[in-house]
Amino acid sequence: MENRKEYQGKIEAQLSEWGAEIDKLKAKADKAAADTKQVYYDQIEALHAKQTSIKEKLQELKASSDDSWRDLKKELDQSWNQAKDALKKAVDRFK
Repeated sequence: MENRKEYQGKIEAQLSEWGAEIDKLKAKADKAAADTKQVYYDQIEALHAKQTSIKEKLQELKASSDDSWRDLKKELDQSWNQAKDALKKAVDRFK
């Protein structure tokens, strides 16, 4: 079972990777045809919102007590899985 610090590090690393993926998607959106640009930007904005939500939950987890961090971890894992699915769908659409 991973400890709190390991888990925080893992989420921070994943958020960093996710940020890089979003940057790649933005670069593709910038080059897209005018009629699809807004659709791509809307998807990117939704991904940014999910990323922000996860960052906020991570901050809550960091500030939580040793007893309550596992409950927050469950919430964060659920949010992460939803966000990961949204990112995968966006990447697939941008291909």
